[in-house]
Amino acid sequence: MFPQVQLIPGAIPAIMASATERGCITLTDRYGLMAAALDEHLNETDRRCVDRLLRAVLRGRLQIVS
Repeated sequence: MFPQVQLIPGAIPAIMASATERGCITLTDRYGLMAAALDEHLNETDRRCVDRLLRAVLRGRLQIVS
């Protein structure tokens, strides 16, 4: 069973902006992305932002920090 997590409204654009500015994804950002992944009602714009963030990590444009 998945843990109950709730995404804060506006969290994905905020994560996108801060990760782009800092060049890294923090632990807090990762929890937000996990909540987004578990959200069945995520709108298309937020889903695309999540995809862009994950691609940036895979391509090495964003670092993952503790």
